[in-house]
Amino acid sequence: MASHRKPRTSVLASPTGRRTAAGLTTAALASVTLLSQSADAAPRAPKPTVEEVKQKVDDLYHQAEVATQKYNAAKERADEQRHTVDSLLDASAKRAEKMNESRRLLGTFASAQYRTGGMNPTAQLMLAKDPQQYVDRNHLMERLTGRQKQAVTDYQEQQAAATKQRAQATRSLERLQASQASLKESKRSVQDKLAEARQLLSRLTAQEKARLAELERQKEAAAKRRAAEEARKQQERERQRQQDGGGSTGGSTGGSTGGSTGGSTGDSATSKGAKALAFARAQIGKPYVWGATGPTSYDCSGLTQAAWKAAGVDLPRTTWDQVKVGQRVATKDLQPGDLVFFYDDISHVGMYMGDGKMVHAPKPGASVREESIYYMPIYGSVRPG
Repeated sequence: MASHRKPRTSVLASPTGRRTAAGLTTAALASVTLLSQSADAAPRAPKPTVEEVKQKVDDLYHQAEVATQKYNAAKERADEQRHTVDSLLDASAKRAEKMNESRRLLGTFASAQYRTGGMNPTAQLMLAKDPQQYVDRNHLMERLTGRQKQAVTDYQEQQAAATKQRAQATRSLERLQASQASLKESKRSVQDKLAEARQLLSRLTAQEKARLAELERQKEAAAKRRAAEEARKQQERERQRQQDGGGSTGGSTGGSTGGSTGGSTGDSATSKGAKALAFARAQIGKPYVWGATGPTSYDCSGLTQAAWKAAGVDLPRTTWDQVKVGQRVATKDLQPGDLVFFYDDISHVGMYMGDGKMVHAPKPGASVREESIYYMPIYGSVRPG
């Protein structure tokens, strides 16, 4: 049977349909383009100024220096714990040898009793799971000769000491592992801060880098001017003190008065300070490397530690511990060799040279150099020795 349905005409088959489809396609493309442009036009964070980049980089370097001091402290603890563990292991090995000697002596007694056919309590003691309980039996102690008793006592003492040393070694190993974990965490923190700072600096254009260098020069110049002004004031105070008859003794001892003992102490500190400063100045030009203590590179506290060691004075490793050593000194009474600490968190240290200047290992990318002590906010100062 023939179908009476009218055949459907394709939309694209007629000119009108083709024009309609083309119009729809054009409208869709236009919509996509507008959406893309709207997305591109979304507000973006403004590019930071050179001054903002400088502040951020300075903050990151400061944070890295704090992390460096934590790293130094963790490394010092780890080294101490490693030394303790090594000592305990050596002592444990010696103790084991003594236990073996006591065990061999007890074995000799046991063999002798076996050969004579007598009772063999010593052998029973050697084979007992808990020798202490067995020895506590009075009938055993009554049968042992004086030499045998002493051998048993020696063995028990060696065994108790070995148990104690094993426990100490276990605790020391646990502390060592904790120190190593802290060391690893501090190292990662330093590396992260420095990597972020490098990334910020790498985004600067040549013109922006030149501007950044100019800002740094301006900061250094301002610090130098203040150092020169403070040096002038200090010289004026010293001149006035001499005119008033105070002499130079008070100044050389940081404000102490009279007496041959005070003078000799001040002279000794001055002599050591001069030696420490001479060492520190000899390192000028060597690179700053966080965690380094020389001889080819240093961080800030590594430099001061090495310098005072050259003068015969042992300082702790970190700035947080170095600030606790020696005599506290006011900024106006600083002498060559004194240590000047910076920031409220005491994360940086330099060695005073005189005239408001210091020698220090400043930061990553820089070398040991002379600089005004007013380049950074001063926390306080000490005189080691």
